[in-house]
Amino acid sequence: MRLLALILLLPWPAWADGLVATRLIRPTDVVQVGDVALQSGTTAPGVAEDPAQVIGLEARVAIYPGRPVRLADLGPAAVIERNETVVMIYRHGGLTILSEGRALGRAALGESVTVMNGSSRQSVQGRVINFGQVEVGSGMRP
Repeated sequence: MRLLALILLLPWPAWADGLVATRLIRPTDVVQVGDVALQSGTTAPGVAEDPAQVIGLEARVAIYPGRPVRLADLGPAAVIERNETVVMIYRHGGLTILSEGRALGRAALGESVTVMNGSSRQSVQGRVINFGQVEVGSGMRP
């Protein structure tokens, strides 16, 4: 009886379908439809179970063929690349100031990025609001 209770209390792997990579997905690659496949078997916590969860997301690390696709290894696709010229937008009340700057990193919509002002060479922190547009200053929305 004790043996049966011990067996029932031991952790058992979950038998479910999980996504695996069908090709090498390099960091910064956006996951496409043919890049992942559903595979039956043991899945670990955090492994994607539906292709709709990962299609269109960007790989943060290399994902090798046949390896599980973990949600923690993916994120939103970057819309601003490092060294890209961007429009910095400063808003305060009814005042809006536009200036040109250079992104010092990669960022997706809603993410924070450091931008160097083209004329003053000062670096400021801002939030990506659109392709090539960064909102800076006190008027930034959370």
